[in-house]
Amino acid sequence: MIETAQAFGVDIGGSGIKAAPVDLAKGDFAEPRLEILTPEVSTPQAVAKIVKQQLDHFEVPESAPVGIAFPAPIKPGQKLDFMANLDQSWIGVDVTEAFSEACGRPVVVVNDADAAGLAEVQFGAAKGQDGLVIATTLGTGIGTALIYNGALIPNTELGHIMLSPKHLDAEKYASSAVRENEELGYKKWAKRLTKYYGLMEKYFNPDLFTVGGGVSRQSDKFLPYVDIKTPIVPATLRNQAGIVGAAYYASTKQQ
Repeated sequence: MIETAQAFGVDIGGSGIKAAPVDLAKGDFAEPRLEILTPEVSTPQAVAKIVKQQLDHFEVPESAPVGIAFPAPIKPGQKLDFMANLDQSWIGVDVTEAFSEACGRPVVVVNDADAAGLAEVQFGAAKGQDGLVIATTLGTGIGTALIYNGALIPNTELGHIMLSPKHLDAEKYASSAVRENEELGYKKWAKRLTKYYGLMEKYFNPDLFTVGGGVSRQSDKFLPYVDIKTPIVPATLRNQAGIVGAAYYASTKQQ
């Protein structure tokens, strides 16, 4: 692994598994990332084999912290009871244990939305922000991460809060995928986002919202029309956030 890297990050998704050494001084990749397609049958063994392949490709030393952003709530020492984007054989598996055994080294696993949120707080749009930051990702659903004075409050699922008796699940009303499927204009979508972020504002009184996901590239088309009091800004790390955040998180866990 290149000398300018202090940690290694992996971002596991339903379609691809991306990994790179990370320069924690800059919050950026130290070398271009390596992406390998997620196996069609994405069992724990198949996915872990690819992560091991990526570690070997970059010749990651044993001393380097390794963080893995994973698409499910992660509780250390506990087994998964739900899986949406990978094979159902993950249910009942201790994810951290499975990756550590397959890779032949200790690894740290963190929820993917939490990893992205940490990256934005440490290196991106929320850097230097005190108080409560709620990092959101607008995509197929709505991912969320809560970070208070730099400390992660893990495994939040605030994309599922109830907006109204009619709209039981916020992400089924206001996600980017819903905007595309219903062919909503950006201003009309912004009215839905106002309802969502307005309710989050009422419940949590955050100091800042960040908005990630591919649609953040068009943030000027909708964020100005989200009518809330709390500052709301586009995320800046985008596709890098999962890898960078996972690497950073792992570095904080290694003593």
